[in-house]
Amino acid sequence: MDKNTKIKSDFLQGAADGIPIALGYLSVSFGFGIVAVSSGLSVMEAFLISLTNLTSAGQAQGVNIIAAQGTLLEMALVQFIINIRYALMALSLSQKLDKSFTLPRRLLAAYGITDEIFAVCSTKQGLLKPQYMYGIIAVSTLGWTAGTFAGAAAGEILPSQITAALGIVLYGMFLAIIIPPAKKEKGILAVILIAAALSFIAKYLLPDMPGGFVMIICALIAAVTCALIFPKEDDEQ
Repeated sequence: MDKNTKIKSDFLQGAADGIPIALGYLSVSFGFGIVAVSSGLSVMEAFLISLTNLTSAGQAQGVNIIAAQGTLLEMALVQFIINIRYALMALSLSQKLDKSFTLPRRLLAAYGITDEIFAVCSTKQGLLKPQYMYGIIAVSTLGWTAGTFAGAAAGEILPSQITAALGIVLYGMFLAIIIPPAKKEKGILAVILIAAALSFIAKYLLPDMPGGFVMIICALIAAVTCALIFPKEDDEQ
């Protein structure tokens, strides 16, 4: 197999592995598109947010901050806390990269590291080739942006009752993420319950505090509290 054929084969393999991810992204990003439009953004603005971010939780909270006319500092802090996990994922994947991954190629691949892409790439046998990463990222991004565009476009023409119901899809995804691990570990369940309780209390005791700062404070308090109450043993790390 010559070099060009091998490159094409790696890309197509990545694209094939990205199809299930893209299909899963379609429904979730459709919900984001509806939420974005209902928050006052245009279809193109919602599309560009998805194209340049690829982070469901970050985008959802970001749109909330935009709708509430939050500050840039609030936006930066919220996005840092929500998306810091991607830096850890990138560090982990860096151990599986083929030697042909130059710095520009690493930066390009870093754009597309999401939870799902990380899961697929981290379990793949052997070293990761740049073309494989490009393939899985390209197809996954297509699914995410296509769903956003469709949802945003639908949000502008569908009745408000229908868009409100479809917008729940995004929050359903968040529940699907936190419920399985919460069933397995009481520490995770405690974090969720504490953060939810603090958020509920802050809504009534601190009604004028920006939502982004409320999320930051609640998340930090819940995480630190449960880290102290449910520390990881050395053999569990």
